[in-house]
Amino acid sequence: MKLSLVIPVYNEEENLPLLWQEIQAAVIPLDIPWDVTFVDDGSKDRSAEVLRELAAQNPEQVQVILLNRNYGQTAAITAGIDHSNGDVIILMDADLQNDPADIPLLLEELNKGYDVVSGWRKDRQDNKLTRTIPSKAANWLISTVTGVHLHDYGCTLKAYRREIFNQIRLYGEMHRFIPVYAAEAGAKISEVVVHHHPRIHGKANYGLERTFKVLLDLMTVKFLLSYSKKPIHLFGGVGLGLMVASFLVLLWLAIRRVAAGIPVLGSPWFQISVMSFILGFISILLGLIAELLMRTYYESQNKRTYEIREVIKAGGECSKA
Repeated sequence: MKLSLVIPVYNEEENLPLLWQEIQAAVIPLDIPWDVTFVDDGSKDRSAEVLRELAAQNPEQVQVILLNRNYGQTAAITAGIDHSNGDVIILMDADLQNDPADIPLLLEELNKGYDVVSGWRKDRQDNKLTRTIPSKAANWLISTVTGVHLHDYGCTLKAYRREIFNQIRLYGEMHRFIPVYAAEAGAKISEVVVHHHPRIHGKANYGLERTFKVLLDLMTVKFLLSYSKKPIHLFGGVGLGLMVASFLVLLWLAIRRVAAGIPVLGSPWFQISVMSFILGFISILLGLIAELLMRTYYESQNKRTYEIREVIKAGGECSKA
């Protein structure tokens, strides 16, 4: 087994030398092949120069990728994964708040048969008002909506088997939802408590505004996981709901006209019901168009709508997909 660490970096020049020392102290005793891919995400300080020095001093263990500009953490993580070749990939932050000493713990849990092991910062050392409390609320919401129950989606420190990334693609700011995509692909997921340290050097790159981005990303993830292969269920369901509501309102207006003599056309509910019916019809049409697009997407690229973990043949033969 080869281990690859992937570490996105943004303005962490003071933390990098100490981080490298802690990584060595944690990984060398494991006596397994390993390397580290640092991805500088357009840092404005001396992070790139520090990483160049580390790569020059440790050519067999250190690989450095310098991005043209700041693309965001998801893009940096994707670049690191694409350029690493380990059988197991561990993601972690460069700010020294994640503890490299937890790497053996993640590997030990992974060896129990799991595909993903997520770190849980149970004793989180961050500002409670702007980081910890919003994070707990977001974690509860993500777990509830997706059905993948983790205490700490925001913890970058996670271990993955390489094949997980052969089945998922990351866009936008979706790195925190990797366990959700992995679960959708059939991965077995576990969670372990890890250490978390207060930031000593530099400043945090995320604040309270990140919570609102998470909510928007969650809507995207829910749609992609639940309705990307059956969009008519979403659009058609909304459309039928609007049309049924419209019919009930019109029926109520007709009954009121007969029973009390109140004109139908003079009521604002008539216009509302008509608009609801039209919107419902349009929504169903959008669902049908989305179904056509979905089928075109899969059939034009010969994509499968399923993923195989293993094939067991007669006689006991088996092969990995």
